[in-house]
Amino acid sequence: MFTKMNQSKIKQFRRVVFLLDVLKLALTAFGGPQVHFTQFQRLLVNKKKYLDEFELKELNSLCSMLPGPTSTQTITAIGYKMGGPTLAFLTLAIWVFPACFLMGNAAILLTIFGLDDPKLSYLKYLEPMASGFIIYAAYRFIQLFITRKYHWALLIGTAFIGITFQLGSPYLIPLTLLTGGLISSYINTRGLVRKPKPIRNIRYDNLLLFFIIFVVAATIGVATQNRIFLLFENNFRYGSIVFGGGNVLIPLMFNQFVEFRHYMEASEFLAGVGFLQAMPGPVFSIASFTGAMSMKEFGIFGQVAGILAGSIGIFLPGILLLFFVYPIWNQLKDFVPVKNAIEGINAASAGLVIASAYLLFLPVQLNEQNMIVLLTTLFLLLSTRVPSPIIVLACIIAGFIF
Repeated sequence: MFTKMNQSKIKQFRRVVFLLDVLKLALTAFGGPQVHFTQFQRLLVNKKKYLDEFELKELNSLCSMLPGPTSTQTITAIGYKMGGPTLAFLTLAIWVFPACFLMGNAAILLTIFGLDDPKLSYLKYLEPMASGFIIYAAYRFIQLFITRKYHWALLIGTAFIGITFQLGSPYLIPLTLLTGGLISSYINTRGLVRKPKPIRNIRYDNLLLFFIIFVVAATIGVATQNRIFLLFENNFRYGSIVFGGGNVLIPLMFNQFVEFRHYMEASEFLAGVGFLQAMPGPVFSIASFTGAMSMKEFGIFGQVAGILAGSIGIFLPGILLLFFVYPIWNQLKDFVPVKNAIEGINAASAGLVIASAYLLFLPVQLNEQNMIVLLTTLFLLLSTRVPSPIIVLACIIAGFIF
């Protein structure tokens, strides 16, 4: 009895420590989902041993195949693995809160003080810095995932497709990942394969809740034309269909909130994208900014409501889908063809990161200052242990001085 009580206390303590580590990542994880993976690996795998590297790759592969914010789903899945749905929800809340709070308040301050310089010149070095982070992530992905000859073929092919089509379709990413998984499964699966065990205890409540919220929000939004319901519905829809993270989400939001609904000016939206580069945590927190900015006509309380509608709407669908899929995945992942598909999905993911790095580099002006920032960022990430926030702060200070 005493031993069981001790074990329970140890588990509770370990979960509290885990949540503190999630908070640390939420405050320091810059650079988007590709870079977040390397930071998860460094802290949660190498340093704290909450899971091993293969388990992290497994979860990342699963979440890459789902719509929604990949890094958010990955760290939430780690929480689920360690402590079930309750710890998963706490993990999600702690991970998204700092970024959503900061982005929402950035919109409120921008509304109060105005936007004198639409280009926000002091953020001018964040773009080459972000490009450096993504290039570093591509390098780390190659180190982690490319271990066999056919992996290189998948990486090059996926990168070529991603660059050619500029990751423009929301369906391009899941299709390339699925193709990579099928090729890997075919190459690695030999001989007779036992049938998988029947999947048991499938809970459809999260999937049902997903569809109910989708339909109800859309119906109320269309019927009432209430802006809060429309914001929630728009964000819930994007969180349900967007694969590949912020690179796909941001253009969709620009078209919806700037060009179609005219909730904000293009300069205001681009200012939010600029702020986003300086924020830790999930890229999907741009929804907190657009939610607040879309409600600027309704005062500060309206903007707070917009932050909540945008934040909850964008993150909720991906998490509901994860909660439905994760228990099924736990039963299927040891089935040989599925297990053999994981390395192909990871190799294709590495190719998509290379495509993202290339596409993010294209808008960067090829001048001396930008190249110094990009190369310095790469040097610091590859050769030193300078924390990411210090690099971001240094770039903002440089933007003020030069």
